[in-house]
Amino acid sequence: MDRLASIALFLRIVERGSFTAAAASCGVSRPAATAAIQALETRLGTRLLQRSTRHVRPTQDGQLYYDRCLSALGALEEADRAIGKALTGTIRLDTIGHLARTVILPALPGFLARHPGLVVHLGEGERLIDLLREGVDCVIRGGPVPDSDMIARPLGVLPEITVASPDYLARYGVPATPDDLDGHVMIGFASSRTKQILPLEFTRAGDVLEYALPARLVVSGAESCAAAARLGFGLAQAPRYRFEDDIAAGRLVEVLRDFPPLPTPLTLLYPSNRQLAPRVRIFMDWLIEIFAPLTEAGRADPGR
Repeated sequence: MDRLASIALFLRIVERGSFTAAAASCGVSRPAATAAIQALETRLGTRLLQRSTRHVRPTQDGQLYYDRCLSALGALEEADRAIGKALTGTIRLDTIGHLARTVILPALPGFLARHPGLVVHLGEGERLIDLLREGVDCVIRGGPVPDSDMIARPLGVLPEITVASPDYLARYGVPATPDDLDGHVMIGFASSRTKQILPLEFTRAGDVLEYALPARLVVSGAESCAAAARLGFGLAQAPRYRFEDDIAAGRLVEVLRDFPPLPTPLTLLYPSNRQLAPRVRIFMDWLIEIFAPLTEAGRADPGR
């Protein structure tokens, strides 16, 4: 393994905390990774990694070497780009599944055509993951941004709506205001962060109203919630873009339009302690560009 490849492997081991995971992501065997790091430590005359049965951590010298090498590799990639060399490598994004399928994938062929040397690894999830440990470059998450050491780039806000199936409304009636919700039921949605069932939320004259209606069904996934709404299990709330096709096809009906939920902020997050590679920076700029039309309505009316 050449010197640059060994350094890249070392960086990945520090970030993943695992020889096995780092070797797999770099496309080498576990024994080859071990031999490469041993050779690197022999050349430098110092131990770079502290190994235990469960984790791998950098030594004091290893952390210093990591910081310097990370900066140097970023500078090399910038130099390649400055002279017109095509970007290469893998970009790892973790995002909400429905956003991946409806926003990112349709636009991705154009991005890959402009950058034929790049590969996008697209993961789906809604929990806040350890980006360094799991080898992810950036994530897209909806809702308030929790306190963390990650850098946040706002993508905008997603207008939210309340919907129900025609069958449900035929059985329970169409509420004209939130005061008409007595006797109605909702689809319980359990927060991935708190595990608590979220109440329905409405705004009226600048105030935020919460209604914890009875729920005969509780789900923890957005796709299950949408499917349950179409089947008439109760009222549901989600960003408008998720239900537009259902509303157009008559499978769902928007209700309480004059009392919308607060919009959901959409945020792009990446580690603060990692120098941003040019390929990742270009990819994130592209994400901001393609999400602009989806969130434009929300930005135009921030008071909703």
